[in-house]
Amino acid sequence: MRRNTLSMFLFITLIIYSSIFAVNVRIKDFAKFRGARDNQLFGVGIVVGLNGTGDSGTLNSTLLSNMLKNFGVTVNPNDLKTRNVALVMVVADIPPFYKPGMRLDVEVASINDAKSLRNGILLQTPLYGADGNVYAVAQGPVSVGGEDAKGSVNLQKRFPVVGYIPEGALVEREIPFSIVDGNSVTILLNKPDFTTAARTALAINTKFGTNIAKALDSASVKVNIPNVFSDDVISFLALLEEIEVPMDVAAQVVINERTGTVVFGGDIGIADFVLSYGNFVITITNGQIGDKKATIGNLITALKSLGATPQDIIAIVQELYKAGVIFAQLKIM
Repeated sequence: MRRNTLSMFLFITLIIYSSIFAVNVRIKDFAKFRGARDNQLFGVGIVVGLNGTGDSGTLNSTLLSNMLKNFGVTVNPNDLKTRNVALVMVVADIPPFYKPGMRLDVEVASINDAKSLRNGILLQTPLYGADGNVYAVAQGPVSVGGEDAKGSVNLQKRFPVVGYIPEGALVEREIPFSIVDGNSVTILLNKPDFTTAARTALAINTKFGTNIAKALDSASVKVNIPNVFSDDVISFLALLEEIEVPMDVAAQVVINERTGTVVFGGDIGIADFVLSYGNFVITITNGQIGDKKATIGNLITALKSLGATPQDIIAIVQELYKAGVIFAQLKIM
């Protein structure tokens, strides 16, 4: 029984390390700890100082009138009819561990019929979390980017009703979080994958010389905190983040028909086939393209040398995928 167990362990280890790895990647670059997550904040505010490009109607006038009451000034909303003000939605993401006094970037978007937020100033706006509590306050000048460059085909059209305030919000309350659960932490993979989860657990166990990590599923790896780090969990987390895990590139072909771009990851193999496409006749026999191995990369190189256009290459790759001779996933954008 012991010999069978040892044989099974060696077999599993062989499976994990048998393929050719592209690169070793730190855990912090492809995963995060459970409990350490961003949170979305939002609020409704007013942008003032617009040069006649703000909202029409009386909604903004009513909001301004209510705001002025807080300063002891009573003004009839009908006397505040102006297009120099715009009602906006304010959004921001607050990363984990942000403390009061730290700053966040803020995005501002018009809600009503304003023409432009250019040169406007956002008045103090509370930003709420999903629990209804205020976690930050935003205020500052709104930037909508540079002026449109007429006559240029290389610049995208500006959207002046959407703006940005770099470091425009002050954190007022820390988001509650909890990374440690009992005496363990859980690593969450950004892209769930059984192979990566198994390799991550194996790399951690190899680093510490004991079985403290176990892959729970394709997305999570549970790690028990050693007793020596019981009163210094931060140092333990820092060590975990720096552990390198061998990563292989998924066999995937991504096609962008608008730009004529083909991106492929990994050494993607192709089965034997004969394809007639326009003036091209392509034959792969015994896993070879001429004197080279039959892979997507070598196929595209051969097609380009024959004068194939990006559209030709995309059409050929799509037909090969439909025929089932490409051993990869196909994603069309």
